[in-house]
Amino acid sequence: MISRDSKREINRVIPAVDSQDGAGVLLKRSIGRNPSARLDPFLMLDAFSTDNPDDYMAGFPPHPHRGFETVTYMLNGQMIHRDHLGNEGELRSGGVQWMTAGKGVIHEERPVAIEGVMRGFQLWVNLPAKDKMKPAAYQNIEPEAVPQIELMGGAVLKLIAGSLTLGDNSYQGPVCVEGTRPLYVDLQLPPGITVELPIPTEHNAFIYLFEGKASVEGQPLLINAANRLSTGSAVSITAPESDVDKSIARLLLLAGKPIGEPVAQYGPFVMNTMKEVEQAVVDYREGRLVD
Repeated sequence: MISRDSKREINRVIPAVDSQDGAGVLLKRSIGRNPSARLDPFLMLDAFSTDNPDDYMAGFPPHPHRGFETVTYMLNGQMIHRDHLGNEGELRSGGVQWMTAGKGVIHEERPVAIEGVMRGFQLWVNLPAKDKMKPAAYQNIEPEAVPQIELMGGAVLKLIAGSLTLGDNSYQGPVCVEGTRPLYVDLQLPPGITVELPIPTEHNAFIYLFEGKASVEGQPLLINAANRLSTGSAVSITAPESDVDKSIARLLLLAGKPIGEPVAQYGPFVMNTMKEVEQAVVDYREGRLVD
């Protein structure tokens, strides 16, 4: 058991704001809603959830990126991805697309026309200066490749990225990134259950609650918000017990090692200086972004 002094607490809350991207896809943006809402190495977190095809069917037409990674996690629905490298894949419910833009990538994402809810997240993770101009890369991670760990009390954890040691067992997600070493967890908590998860002490971390109710050290988590955590080596998350509300809490835990470098951003270009950003814009306009 980790001492209480090493437990993380909520130290800032960044509520999501309604926004849109691509060809009018409606979403909620927490991390990245403005420059002060970043949390190194995380640049942005968008959540999208709708059962109205008019809100998402136009998708994200071809667009560029440079200098960071995009992570799309689908909870429900399907998305087709294509990029300039010739990669093409279908992102299914429970699957993940981890794309390193590096020097430059031009890609598009379009929902598959199916009935039901389209729900998921897109996370932007910064790259250190030494990696911003490396070749683009793409991973399509099938749902079956994401470890699903059953914990005590009926809690269920999906490990999308990073590693976890729980008791005598160690687990590794399908994505491991040197440098920022991100931890990406999807956690489901039944009422009355507490789960304690280790987090590297040098990592920045936040929790995004998107279903139900939960708390950290007695502090309620705000739903649809980035609940930033203080420093420490672990976090204890509790779903309240209730005779009335039996709904399961569901949340993302995201942690990463800060890069500690200047961030200059203009839309889909994230570099260290505005001069580098301006060069990215010129490269894109002149067709050199992906050369």
